[in-house]
Order: sequence, then C-alpha cells, then structure tokens
Amino acid sequence: MTTDSCASSLIIGGAASSPRAPLPTLPPLALYIHIPWCVRKCPYCDFNSHTASPVLPEQEYVDALLADLDQDLHAVYGRELTSIFFGGGTPSLFSAEALGRLLKGVEQRIPFAADIEITLEANPGTFEQEKFVAYRKLGINRLSIGIQSFQQEKLEALGRIHNGDEAVRAAGMARQAGFDNFNLDLMHGLPDQSLDDALSDLRQAIALKPTHISWYQLTLEPNTVFWNQPPVLPEDDTLWDIQEAGQALLAEHGYAQYEVSAYAQAGRPARHNLNYWSFGDFIGIGAGAHGKLSHPDGRIVRTWKTRLPKDYLNPAKSFQAGEKSLSNEEMPFEFLMNALRLTAGVESRLYPERTGLSLETLAEGRREAEQSGLLQVEPSRLAATERGQLFLNDLLQQFLN
Repeated sequence: MTTDSCASSLIIGGAASSPRAPLPTLPPLALYIHIPWCVRKCPYCDFNSHTASPVLPEQEYVDALLADLDQDLHAVYGRELTSIFFGGGTPSLFSAEALGRLLKGVEQRIPFAADIEITLEANPGTFEQEKFVAYRKLGINRLSIGIQSFQQEKLEALGRIHNGDEAVRAAGMARQAGFDNFNLDLMHGLPDQSLDDALSDLRQAIALKPTHISWYQLTLEPNTVFWNQPPVLPEDDTLWDIQEAGQALLAEHGYAQYEVSAYAQAGRPARHNLNYWSFGDFIGIGAGAHGKLSHPDGRIVRTWKTRLPKDYLNPAKSFQAGEKSLSNEEMPFEFLMNALRLTAGVESRLYPERTGLSLETLAEGRREAEQSGLLQVEPSRLAATERGQLFLNDLLQQFLN
C-alpha cells in the first residue's frame, strides 16, 4: 500500500480521510525480534514457529535481521530504543555469539536508552548455565521462561519438551546466571485440569520467586493441532473457579494484576509489553514480525514481514510483506484494543498524544460503554470496569466504526 504523507490529508485504501493533527511528541520506541524456530511445534501454538533443523542458519539469519532493520531506519532517525524483545519460536536456541553480534549491530544503528530492558524468551529444555551466563553478559537483562505447567501429564498433553524438574531448575539457573528480573509463563484451563491442579502449578511458580508471572487460559486457536483434534477442557464453572482463586492467590503473594493475564511484583511490569499496550511504537524484524510506527505528520503505519523463514532468507524476496496506514475511523478501536487490556487503563490525554485525534472522536462509544457498565465513568482515564474486563470484546464493539 502506498500512502500520501502530506499533512493535509491521508489516502487510505483509495479514499481520503480527514486531517489528523501532527503528534506533539513521538511515543517510546521498542524493537521486537522474531526468531521462528522451536525444537518442536506445540499442538496449541498458533504463533509463527517452525521445527528447527539440526543446524540453524544463525549467521544468515542475523545478517537478514540487520538488513531488515536497515530498511526501517529512515522512519526512526534520531530516536532511541527503550526496550528489545526476542520472541519466537524459541530464541534461546540461538548461541550467545549470534545474539551478541545482532545486539551490537542493532546498537550501531539505533542508540539504546541508558535503562533499556532487553528480554529473551527461553524454554526450560534449552537451558544451559554457561549459555545463559553469556546472555547476561551481552546486556540481556530479563528472561521470559515458558513453563506452562509443572505437572508431567499436563506437559505431555501440551507437547512440551521439558519436565517439571527441568522447569524448576530453569528458574534457579536464571537467577544463578545473574537474572534478577524474570517472568514465568504459566497456562490454566488445561486438558482435564482441576482447580487443585491449577493452584498447585501457581503455588510452585510463586515459590520460585519470579518478578513477573504471565498466567493465561489455554484457548483453542485455528490452524493448530488442538483446533482440529480438540482435547477435553474443563467446564466453564471450573474455569471460573480457577480464575477467581488464582487471582486471589497471586494478589496474596504480592503479584498485582496490571493486564488481562500479567501479574508483577511492585515496579516489575514488563516495560516492552506496557509500551505495546499503551500504543507505543515498535519496529518488528524477523520472519512474520509486525511493527507499528508513528510519524510526526500524524501518520501511523503498521507493517508486517515475510512469514516463512525460507522466504525471509531468500535475497530475491522482500523482507516486508505489507503495510497499512491507520485511518481516523480505525484509530479508536486500534488504540483501545490494547489500552483497555490494562487493568488501570490509561490516562485520557494519551489518546490525543498517541493518535493525533481529539477525545471527541471517542465520545459516542465512550458514552454507550459507560451506560452499559463496561467503561469507568472517569473523565481523566480510559479504563474498563471489572465487568468490562470480563467482556472486553463487547466493550470494544462500542468503538467499531
């Protein structure tokens, strides 16, 4: 898609959209780096991940990532990175040498903020103490460890490559390697899971003293093995009991819920994700990565990269698969589908600052959402009520044009 960058109008899908005010300041800038290989594809996973061959094309992929980044640099000149997130796939399959060369190349192109947060996703089955010590020395200062469960039968049902003991050891190894800030990913609503099973997993995770826990319900997604061969999942009443009891247990141990499925100790929310949910900017590089960049003239552009690793590594093909400039009509939904995931929402002033549009563009949907009890009646904030958090899709429908 081509866009007209003149300040007087935007051309969206061939039709003119009304003028948008220049942004007073550009939002924080983050970098997402996608490494698409896993040891094994899990049956519930709908992410862009692919089973790794015995030898990964590390050098070629790092070269491609830096070349991909070079093509986005014109849009972020003069800005600095506040966070970097290595997602996957399983980024910890890559060697410290490869990640070090990549990080050095990124910093040569875009300055790092003094307090930059750099997160690496890792799975327990890929933990090696020496490797993770080396990761920490590179400046990677946060880990996100994909535990999902500590119970063997649940791990087998999910197709995970680790066992419960390895999951426990992974957290200890992370701390020994120098990571004082790490997240544990944990699922609930697993096949044949009882309330006691779910709380046992959660207690084990809390006992490992992570700074952050991502605790989310298993859902069946299209284009997955579980979608085509659905397992037996708990009844709705059990799921509700798990949710209520789990949230109370997390709060009791000092993990405050700040997003639909994110719980953190004081001062330890994931900065990279907070930036995403508050409509910040991020460059996306790697196979299938998505990005969102704001421009001083008011344009906000979403991009997505070539999905298959073999195509991404093919020099005859473009890294970028497409882009789309957001229209004024799309902006309320685009902003709120992220911001309203935050339990405290965001300050109302953030909407005009990040979109270039007046709060009046939200007025009708806001009024209807408040009257239906889904949005808090609070002029200075945009935040869902407790009911709105439970029925977030219904809340967002109020802002669809």
